[in-house]
Amino acid sequence: MALAAACPRLKSAIEIIGPCTLKRGRGSPYEALLSAIAHQQVHGNAAMAILGRVRAIYPGCRYPTPAELVATGDARLRTAGLSRAKVAAMKDVAARTLDGTVMDRRGLMRLDDAAVIERLVAVRGVGRWTAEMLLMFTLNRPDVLPVGDFGIRHGFKMLFGKRKEPKPDWLAAYGERWAPFRTTASWYLWRFLEYARSEKRSR
Repeated sequence: MALAAACPRLKSAIEIIGPCTLKRGRGSPYEALLSAIAHQQVHGNAAMAILGRVRAIYPGCRYPTPAELVATGDARLRTAGLSRAKVAAMKDVAARTLDGTVMDRRGLMRLDDAAVIERLVAVRGVGRWTAEMLLMFTLNRPDVLPVGDFGIRHGFKMLFGKRKEPKPDWLAAYGERWAPFRTTASWYLWRFLEYARSEKRSR
């Protein structure tokens, strides 16, 4: 594997974790953003429950259409457990989908990573990290390193035996050696952090 050849430390993580099992995403950017907003600052199970109640407002639909969501009263959406800020963010996702800022999957696939991020961060409640997660897990981009992610920085610290987490700019520069497979490198840093924590608990 090219990553193992490029970085001995990452090679050790690959040997410990085994083959990469990163799943390819197939959903729409609109749905991925609604899910991401629901998950912000909420435990995963609670977020899934909230999303379930949102979908229940629109019987027979996996997700409401953007037009349906925009037309739904804020109070109705709040009954699903969404905060006012999340209602506003979800409605902005819907509105920006309708006006073409949030393009469909095919449209975003034609843009490079920087252009996708620029479009998405214009949406209320969507920051760079959320845009990078969409690149990785919805658009299946192979060369994304979300250096602002805690798990990435802490995983690097654990794998490389550092006393402190690397600064994002430094990590971005270091991670250039992992191109064009930085998404896979990120996956291994996340998984190594889980492994290291599990090893610590078992002692």
